[in-house]
Amino acid sequence: MQYAVSFPTGTVEYYFHSDWHQLRDIAPPDQTIIVTDSHINDLYASRFDGYRKIVLPAGEQSKSLTTIQDLVSQLIELQAHRKTMLVGVGGGVVTDITGFLASVYMRGIPFGFVPTSLLGMVDAAVGGKNGVNIGLHKNMAGTIRQPQFLLYDSSFLQSLPEEEWSNGFAEIIKYGCISDVRILNTLSENKIDNFLRRADKLNDLIMGCVDVKNKIVHADENETGMRKLLNFGHTAGHAFETLHKLPHGHGVALGMRVACLLSESQLDFQKKDSDMLCALLDTYKLPVQLKFDVPQVMDILTMDKKRNAKDLDYILLQKPGVAHIKPLQFDTIQKALEVFADAGSH
Repeated sequence: MQYAVSFPTGTVEYYFHSDWHQLRDIAPPDQTIIVTDSHINDLYASRFDGYRKIVLPAGEQSKSLTTIQDLVSQLIELQAHRKTMLVGVGGGVVTDITGFLASVYMRGIPFGFVPTSLLGMVDAAVGGKNGVNIGLHKNMAGTIRQPQFLLYDSSFLQSLPEEEWSNGFAEIIKYGCISDVRILNTLSENKIDNFLRRADKLNDLIMGCVDVKNKIVHADENETGMRKLLNFGHTAGHAFETLHKLPHGHGVALGMRVACLLSESQLDFQKKDSDMLCALLDTYKLPVQLKFDVPQVMDILTMDKKRNAKDLDYILLQKPGVAHIKPLQFDTIQKALEVFADAGSH
Protein backbone atom coordinates (compact mmCIF):
# COMPACT_ATOMS: atom_id res chain seq x y z
CA MET A 1 0.00 0.00 0.00
CA GLN A 2 1.33 3.41 -0.95
CA TYR A 3 -0.04 6.90 -0.36
CA ALA A 4 1.22 10.44 0.12
CA VAL A 5 0.52 12.99 2.86
CA SER A 6 1.24 16.68 2.28
CA PHE A 7 2.49 18.97 5.06
CA PRO A 8 3.58 22.62 4.93
CA THR A 9 7.24 21.54 4.92
CA GLY A 10 6.86 18.79 2.31
CA THR A 11 5.06 15.72 1.03
CA VAL A 12 5.79 12.29 2.52
CA GLU A 13 5.32 9.07 0.55
CA TYR A 14 4.36 6.10 2.74
CA TYR A 15 5.20 2.60 1.52
CA PHE A 16 3.37 0.12 3.78
CA HIS A 17 3.64 -3.69 3.48
CA SER A 18 6.80 -3.01 1.53
CA ASP A 19 10.12 -4.74 1.02
CA TRP A 20 13.72 -3.61 1.45
CA HIS A 21 14.46 -4.20 -2.24
CA GLN A 22 12.02 -1.43 -3.17
CA LEU A 23 14.45 1.08 -1.66
CA ARG A 24 16.66 0.82 -4.75
CA ASP A 25 13.83 2.26 -6.86
CA ILE A 26 13.10 5.04 -4.37
CA ALA A 27 16.71 5.90 -3.46
CA PRO A 28 19.20 4.61 -6.07
CA PRO A 29 22.50 3.48 -4.47
CA ASP A 30 24.66 5.87 -6.51
CA GLN A 31 22.68 8.87 -5.16
CA THR A 32 22.18 7.67 -1.58
CA ILE A 33 24.04 7.36 1.71
CA ILE A 34 22.65 5.01 4.36
CA VAL A 35 22.83 6.09 8.01
CA THR A 36 22.40 3.22 10.46
CA ASP A 37 23.74 2.02 13.80
CA SER A 38 26.12 -0.75 14.79
CA HIS A 39 23.32 -3.06 15.92
CA ILE A 40 21.37 -2.92 12.66
CA ASN A 41 24.58 -3.07 10.63
CA ASP A 42 25.65 -6.25 12.42
CA LEU A 43 22.31 -7.90 11.67
CA TYR A 44 21.67 -6.69 8.14
CA ALA A 45 24.99 -5.60 6.60
CA SER A 46 24.32 -7.54 3.39
CA ARG A 47 21.23 -5.46 2.70
CA PHE A 48 23.43 -2.39 2.37
CA ASP A 49 25.59 -3.82 -0.42
CA GLY A 50 26.11 -1.22 -3.13
CA TYR A 51 25.30 1.71 -0.85
CA ARG A 52 27.70 4.07 0.83
CA LYS A 53 26.94 4.01 4.54
CA ILE A 54 27.69 5.68 7.86
CA VAL A 55 27.45 3.51 10.98
CA LEU A 56 26.73 5.11 14.37
CA PRO A 57 27.37 3.55 17.77
CA ALA A 58 24.02 2.08 18.84
CA GLY A 59 22.26 3.84 21.71
CA GLU A 60 20.88 7.11 22.99
CA GLN A 61 24.37 8.48 23.65
CA SER A 62 24.76 9.05 19.90
CA LYS A 63 22.03 11.73 19.96
CA SER A 64 24.41 14.67 20.47
CA LEU A 65 25.78 17.69 18.65
CA THR A 66 29.21 16.05 18.84
CA THR A 67 27.84 13.17 16.75
CA ILE A 68 26.33 15.61 14.25
CA GLN A 69 29.65 17.39 13.81
CA ASP A 70 31.38 14.06 13.18
CA LEU A 71 28.71 13.02 10.68
CA VAL A 72 29.00 16.28 8.77
CA SER A 73 32.72 15.60 8.43
CA GLN A 74 31.96 12.11 7.14
CA LEU A 75 29.50 13.49 4.57
CA ILE A 76 32.16 15.90 3.36
CA GLU A 77 34.61 13.01 2.99
CA LEU A 78 31.97 11.09 1.01
CA GLN A 79 31.49 14.18 -1.20
CA ALA A 80 27.78 14.38 -0.40
CA HIS A 81 26.09 17.25 -2.23
CA ARG A 82 22.69 18.93 -2.19
CA LYS A 83 21.03 16.19 -4.23
CA THR A 84 22.47 13.34 -2.16
CA MET A 85 19.74 11.39 -0.37
CA LEU A 86 20.28 10.31 3.25
CA VAL A 87 18.30 7.26 4.34
CA GLY A 88 18.08 6.51 8.06
CA VAL A 89 17.72 2.77 8.66
CA GLY A 90 17.12 2.04 12.33
CA GLY A 91 15.08 2.95 15.37
CA GLY A 92 14.21 6.35 16.76
CA VAL A 93 17.78 7.38 17.53
CA VAL A 94 18.88 6.77 13.94
CA THR A 95 15.91 8.52 12.36
CA ASP A 96 16.19 11.52 14.73
CA ILE A 97 19.87 11.92 13.88
CA THR A 98 19.41 11.36 10.15
CA GLY A 99 16.63 13.92 9.90
CA PHE A 100 18.58 16.50 11.87
CA LEU A 101 21.75 15.86 9.89
CA ALA A 102 19.91 16.18 6.55
CA SER A 103 18.26 19.39 7.74
CA VAL A 104 21.53 21.15 8.57
CA TYR A 105 24.02 19.73 6.06
CA MET A 106 24.40 22.32 3.26
CA ARG A 107 21.27 23.93 4.77
CA GLY A 108 19.19 20.93 3.80
CA ILE A 109 19.39 17.80 1.65
CA PRO A 110 16.70 15.17 0.94
CA PHE A 111 16.19 12.25 3.31
CA GLY A 112 13.96 9.28 3.98
CA PHE A 113 13.51 6.60 6.62
CA VAL A 114 13.32 2.84 6.89
CA PRO A 115 12.24 2.39 10.54
CA THR A 116 13.30 -0.96 11.98
CA SER A 117 11.62 -0.86 15.42
CA LEU A 118 7.95 -0.81 16.34
CA LEU A 119 8.45 2.51 18.13
CA GLY A 120 10.08 3.96 15.04
CA MET A 121 7.32 2.71 12.76
CA VAL A 122 4.43 4.14 14.79
CA ASP A 123 5.99 7.29 16.19
CA ALA A 124 9.66 8.31 16.05
CA ALA A 125 10.01 8.31 12.25
CA VAL A 126 6.62 9.95 11.68
CA GLY A 127 5.83 13.65 11.86
CA GLY A 128 8.99 15.48 10.87
CA LYS A 129 10.56 16.11 14.27
CA ASN A 130 14.33 15.57 14.24
CA GLY A 131 16.67 16.34 17.11
CA VAL A 132 19.49 15.63 19.51
CA ASN A 133 19.86 15.84 23.27
CA ILE A 134 21.72 18.55 25.17
CA GLY A 135 22.94 17.20 28.49
CA LEU A 136 19.95 15.89 30.45
CA HIS A 137 17.46 17.64 28.17
CA LYS A 138 15.98 15.46 25.42
CA ASN A 139 15.61 16.79 21.88
CA MET A 140 16.52 20.30 22.98
CA ALA A 141 18.17 21.05 19.61
CA GLY A 142 16.32 20.04 16.49
CA THR A 143 14.27 20.80 13.41
CA ILE A 144 10.81 20.16 12.00
CA ARG A 145 11.30 18.90 8.46
CA GLN A 146 9.52 16.03 6.78
CA PRO A 147 11.27 13.04 5.16
CA GLN A 148 10.51 12.40 1.52
CA PHE A 149 9.42 8.85 2.27
CA LEU A 150 8.96 6.12 4.87
CA LEU A 151 9.40 2.53 3.78
CA TYR A 152 7.89 -0.15 6.04
CA ASP A 153 9.52 -3.58 5.86
CA SER A 154 8.15 -5.69 8.71
CA SER A 155 10.93 -8.28 8.30
CA PHE A 156 13.12 -5.98 10.42
CA LEU A 157 10.81 -6.64 13.37
CA GLN A 158 11.77 -10.32 13.40
CA SER A 159 15.02 -9.46 15.22
CA LEU A 160 13.38 -7.01 17.65
CA PRO A 161 14.04 -7.84 21.35
CA GLU A 162 11.03 -8.24 23.62
CA GLU A 163 11.80 -4.99 25.45
CA GLU A 164 11.62 -3.08 22.15
CA TRP A 165 8.16 -4.47 21.46
CA SER A 166 7.01 -3.05 24.80
CA ASN A 167 8.62 0.29 23.93
CA GLY A 168 6.56 0.52 20.77
CA PHE A 169 3.33 -0.44 22.49
CA ALA A 170 3.76 2.44 24.95
CA GLU A 171 3.37 4.87 22.05
CA ILE A 172 0.48 2.86 20.61
CA ILE A 173 -1.31 3.06 23.98
CA LYS A 174 -0.65 6.81 23.95
CA TYR A 175 -2.49 7.19 20.62
CA GLY A 176 -5.47 5.33 21.99
CA CYS A 177 -5.54 7.53 25.09
CA ILE A 178 -5.43 10.86 23.27
CA SER A 179 -7.37 10.22 20.09
CA ASP A 180 -8.86 6.82 19.29
CA VAL A 181 -10.40 4.62 21.94
CA ARG A 182 -10.71 1.85 19.35
CA ILE A 183 -6.96 1.36 19.61
CA LEU A 184 -7.34 0.80 23.36
CA ASN A 185 -10.13 -1.68 22.71
CA THR A 186 -7.97 -3.61 20.23
CA LEU A 187 -5.10 -3.70 22.69
CA SER A 188 -7.38 -4.83 25.53
CA GLU A 189 -8.56 -7.76 23.41
CA ASN A 190 -5.02 -8.89 22.60
CA LYS A 191 -1.50 -9.33 23.93
CA ILE A 192 1.93 -8.84 22.38
CA ASP A 193 2.00 -12.48 21.27
CA ASN A 194 -1.17 -12.03 19.21
CA PHE A 195 0.49 -9.30 17.16
CA LEU A 196 3.67 -11.33 16.79
CA ARG A 197 1.66 -14.18 15.27
CA ARG A 198 -0.58 -12.04 13.07
CA ALA A 199 1.33 -9.75 10.71
CA ASP A 200 -1.93 -8.44 9.23
CA LYS A 201 -3.22 -7.44 12.66
CA LEU A 202 0.07 -5.73 13.49
CA ASN A 203 0.21 -3.88 10.15
CA ASP A 204 -3.35 -2.60 10.62
CA LEU A 205 -2.39 -1.33 14.08
CA ILE A 206 0.74 0.42 12.76
CA MET A 207 -1.19 2.08 9.94
CA GLY A 208 -3.88 3.23 12.37
CA CYS A 209 -1.31 4.88 14.63
CA VAL A 210 0.42 6.58 11.69
CA ASP A 211 -2.97 7.89 10.56
CA VAL A 212 -3.69 9.36 14.01
CA LYS A 213 -0.32 11.10 14.14
CA ASN A 214 -0.48 12.41 10.58
CA LYS A 215 -3.90 13.97 11.15
CA ILE A 216 -2.64 15.78 14.25
CA VAL A 217 0.63 16.89 12.63
CA HIS A 218 -1.15 18.01 9.45
CA ALA A 219 -3.32 20.33 11.55
CA ASP A 220 -0.39 21.72 13.58
CA GLU A 221 3.01 20.83 12.15
CA ASN A 222 4.95 23.36 14.23
CA GLU A 223 3.38 22.37 17.56
CA THR A 224 1.72 25.63 18.46
CA GLY A 225 -1.47 23.88 19.56
CA MET A 226 -2.95 20.41 19.18
CA ARG A 227 0.32 18.67 18.23
CA LYS A 228 1.23 19.04 21.89
CA LEU A 229 -1.30 16.26 22.54
CA LEU A 230 1.30 13.83 21.19
CA ASN A 231 3.37 14.61 24.28
CA PHE A 232 0.95 12.72 26.53
CA GLY A 233 3.13 10.80 28.97
CA HIS A 234 6.31 12.40 27.69
CA THR A 235 6.62 15.34 30.09
CA ALA A 236 7.52 13.41 33.23
CA GLY A 237 8.39 10.43 31.03
CA HIS A 238 11.43 12.11 29.48
CA ALA A 239 12.70 12.99 32.95
CA PHE A 240 12.30 9.39 34.16
CA GLU A 241 13.98 8.12 31.00
CA THR A 242 16.97 10.43 31.43
CA LEU A 243 17.50 10.10 35.17
CA HIS A 244 17.02 6.33 35.37
CA LYS A 245 18.45 5.34 31.96
CA LEU A 246 15.11 3.77 31.02
CA PRO A 247 14.01 2.72 27.54
CA HIS A 248 11.86 5.42 25.97
CA GLY A 249 8.63 3.45 26.15
CA HIS A 250 9.17 2.68 29.83
CA GLY A 251 9.60 6.37 30.59
CA VAL A 252 6.46 7.22 28.62
CA ALA A 253 4.46 4.52 30.42
CA LEU A 254 5.41 5.96 33.80
CA GLY A 255 4.74 9.46 32.50
CA MET A 256 1.23 8.39 31.49
CA ARG A 257 0.64 7.20 35.04
CA VAL A 258 1.58 10.66 36.36
CA ALA A 259 -0.61 12.31 33.72
CA CYS A 260 -3.55 10.16 34.82
CA LEU A 261 -3.12 11.28 38.44
CA LEU A 262 -3.18 14.89 37.28
CA SER A 263 -6.15 14.18 35.03
CA GLU A 264 -8.11 12.83 38.00
CA SER A 265 -7.54 16.01 40.01
CA GLN A 266 -7.80 18.53 37.17
CA LEU A 267 -10.37 17.10 34.72
CA ASP A 268 -12.30 14.57 36.81
CA PHE A 269 -10.81 11.68 34.85
CA GLN A 270 -12.31 8.53 36.33
CA LYS A 271 -10.22 6.38 38.68
CA LYS A 272 -11.56 3.27 36.96
CA ASP A 273 -10.09 4.54 33.67
CA SER A 274 -6.73 5.16 35.36
CA ASP A 275 -6.85 1.59 36.64
CA MET A 276 -7.73 0.33 33.14
CA LEU A 277 -4.70 2.11 31.68
CA CYS A 278 -2.48 0.75 34.45
CA ALA A 279 -3.64 -2.80 33.72
CA LEU A 280 -3.09 -2.28 29.97
CA LEU A 281 0.47 -1.04 30.54
CA ASP A 282 1.14 -4.10 32.67
CA THR A 283 -0.30 -6.41 29.99
CA TYR A 284 2.15 -4.96 27.47
CA LYS A 285 5.03 -5.47 29.91
CA LEU A 286 5.53 -1.81 30.75
CA PRO A 287 6.35 -0.46 34.22
CA VAL A 288 3.63 1.17 36.32
CA GLN A 289 5.69 2.22 39.37
CA LEU A 290 9.10 3.74 40.01
CA LYS A 291 11.14 4.87 42.99
CA PHE A 292 12.58 8.28 42.14
CA ASP A 293 13.73 11.62 43.51
CA VAL A 294 11.03 14.28 42.99
CA PRO A 295 13.36 17.35 43.08
CA GLN A 296 15.55 15.81 40.36
CA VAL A 297 12.54 15.29 38.12
CA MET A 298 11.32 18.83 38.79
CA ASP A 299 14.72 20.24 37.85
CA ILE A 300 14.34 18.72 34.38
CA LEU A 301 10.69 19.75 34.01
CA THR A 302 11.52 23.41 34.62
CA MET A 303 13.27 23.43 31.23
CA ASP A 304 10.69 21.32 29.38
CA LYS A 305 9.98 22.63 25.86
CA LYS A 306 6.28 23.08 26.74
CA ARG A 307 7.07 25.49 29.56
CA ASN A 308 5.47 28.93 29.59
CA ALA A 309 6.64 31.80 31.78
CA LYS A 310 5.02 30.51 34.99
CA ASP A 311 3.46 27.17 34.14
CA LEU A 312 3.76 24.11 31.91
CA ASP A 313 1.39 22.88 29.21
CA TYR A 314 0.47 19.40 30.40
CA ILE A 315 -1.46 16.85 28.40
CA LEU A 316 -4.35 15.45 30.42
CA LEU A 317 -7.25 13.10 29.73
CA GLN A 318 -10.93 13.93 30.10
CA LYS A 319 -11.78 10.34 29.22
CA PRO A 320 -10.11 7.58 27.19
CA GLY A 321 -9.68 8.92 23.65
CA VAL A 322 -10.18 12.57 24.62
CA ALA A 323 -7.18 14.69 25.68
CA HIS A 324 -6.69 18.36 26.51
CA ILE A 325 -3.78 20.75 26.88
CA LYS A 326 -3.91 22.34 30.33
CA PRO A 327 -1.40 24.84 31.74
CA LEU A 328 -0.42 23.64 35.23
CA GLN A 329 1.51 25.39 37.98
CA PHE A 330 4.73 23.64 38.91
CA ASP A 331 3.60 23.04 42.48
CA THR A 332 0.54 21.16 41.15
CA ILE A 333 2.81 18.91 39.09
CA GLN A 334 5.15 18.40 42.03
CA LYS A 335 2.29 17.24 44.27
CA ALA A 336 1.28 14.60 41.73
CA LEU A 337 4.88 13.45 41.42
CA GLU A 338 5.10 13.15 45.21
CA VAL A 339 1.97 10.97 45.28
CA PHE A 340 3.35 8.77 42.49
CA ALA A 341 6.79 8.55 44.11
CA ASP A 342 5.23 7.56 47.44
CA ALA A 343 3.27 4.75 45.75
CA GLY A 344 6.46 3.54 44.06
CA SER A 345 8.45 3.42 47.28
CA HIS A 346 6.18 0.82 48.96
